[in-house]
Amino acid sequence: MTKLSNKVAIITGASSGIGKAIAHHLADTGANVVLAARRSERLQELANEITESYNVEAKVVETDVTKKEDVEQLVKETKDQFGSVDILVNNAGVMLLSFLKNDHVDEWEQMVDVNIKGVLFGIHASLPVMLDQDAGHIINVSSVAGHEVFPSSTVYSATKYAVRALSMGMEKELSRSGVRVTNISPGAVDTELTEHITDGEVLDMFKDRSMDPLEANDIARAVAYAATQPSNVNVNEVIVRPMHKK
Repeated sequence: MTKLSNKVAIITGASSGIGKAIAHHLADTGANVVLAARRSERLQELANEITESYNVEAKVVETDVTKKEDVEQLVKETKDQFGSVDILVNNAGVMLLSFLKNDHVDEWEQMVDVNIKGVLFGIHASLPVMLDQDAGHIINVSSVAGHEVFPSSTVYSATKYAVRALSMGMEKELSRSGVRVTNISPGAVDTELTEHITDGEVLDMFKDRSMDPLEANDIARAVAYAATQPSNVNVNEVIVRPMHKK
């Protein structure tokens, strides 16, 4: 029996990148997975991959995390089908880096909606279920940008600092409840996130930088590590940074 056998994990932002990798790793440890994102076709492809590769169930629920009703329905369908919600990975996020002077206010609002409100909606929908179970694990994906700020990350960092603060507060409030809380802070990862940046000055700045980014699987392994600890162990925070080669 694998470590997460008979457990069920919800992963938001599962259609690509870190979320997709997390889904594979949790399924590999025995968890049934519920895949949530807006791109349902990609989710179905992932569900097919998982059921063909691992002896688990994979459920697709098209979800926009900025809509509270969507997230409530996601948790309800999970509970109805599997009987529990054991793990929630609040992974959905956007990284629309821009310089404040360029006034990308619509992108600021989008990051607040996805990165903060989306996480809060996940907590709102899943925490009552976990408290009723006297067990559960909420894993929030923040960022190294939730620990430090760099030019053009001001608003993005503000949202990721918020996720980290939520994780810290939840851990303190829930430490005697049976619900575990983990904050995962990735450094630079090779995902689609940078493809959505529209600020030309940021794109020009990135052209002059060279680094070897992490892979999505590197973050997924950190999530799986936290999720597979004994029930008396709460891994509060994991920071994962790339090595910079000489």
